[in-house]
Amino acid sequence: MKGIILAGGSATRLYPVTLPVCKQLLPVYDKPMVYYPLSILMLSGIREVLIVSTPKDIGRFEEIFTDGSKLGLSISYQVQEKPRGLSDAFVVGEEFLGGESVMMILGDNILYGHGLTKLLQQARASIDEHGGAHNFAYYVNDPERFGVIEFNDRDEVLSIEEKPLKPKSNFASLGLYMFDGQAAEIARSVQPSPRGELEITSMLEHYLKQQQLRVTPLGRGFAWFDAGTHDSLLEASEFVATIEKRTGLKIGCIEEVAYYMKFISQAELSQLAEPLMKSGYGHYLKKVAQDKALRI
Repeated sequence: MKGIILAGGSATRLYPVTLPVCKQLLPVYDKPMVYYPLSILMLSGIREVLIVSTPKDIGRFEEIFTDGSKLGLSISYQVQEKPRGLSDAFVVGEEFLGGESVMMILGDNILYGHGLTKLLQQARASIDEHGGAHNFAYYVNDPERFGVIEFNDRDEVLSIEEKPLKPKSNFASLGLYMFDGQAAEIARSVQPSPRGELEITSMLEHYLKQQQLRVTPLGRGFAWFDAGTHDSLLEASEFVATIEKRTGLKIGCIEEVAYYMKFISQAELSQLAEPLMKSGYGHYLKKVAQDKALRI
């Protein structure tokens, strides 16, 4: 399975803070926003990643991550000329995917919770073994902002609607999607919605009609932030700050994740920490490399 981070869009909801830098590079407490979705792909065991962004911003991501080798990854980059909807990421990334299964995460999504790694890896294994599609759902009090998933009493999906005026449930579709090798082909068949976008819900509905869509509702032990508004960006930063100050452990630390996923060695982690020793981040990486008792 390969991974895609969709880091495009115009970020008009966050204007004017996005004038100097794109949304996905804004800080969420102590790290760029994009670190958090990248860490989710890594925790799923994915090592080949494509970052899709705008012509204006793609160069900044390349400067930050280069080819990804320092994290034990292979990172590629692709320009999305203009925002055409989430499904367009699979069309843009079709050559990168090469017919393989894919996990796509939105560059402004932050997800945290005990047992998350196990859930991600189980979902990935299910796609690799049985095909189909997998999504996650989260209970929210403002479902009209999101794609909404309706379940029956056996947690089976009944319907999916994109930003409905009258939501049928309070379960929002997370910006984290897994598809089998048909993703690009199906994305090409998606017709623009009344909003003029290639909606990801159209792809999910395709798999639902084929009875190949699985959606996992996340319980109260998880936190999910779609950091696309001023309030949600602030809430995400406050949440990360609270957890990190309380535990002394970081969320979304990509170097730490690379180490514990065995993408890089202890010596390579220490080497990454050396030039950062004037910062608390560098000291943290050094601590991780030296303390075998720490776990993500």
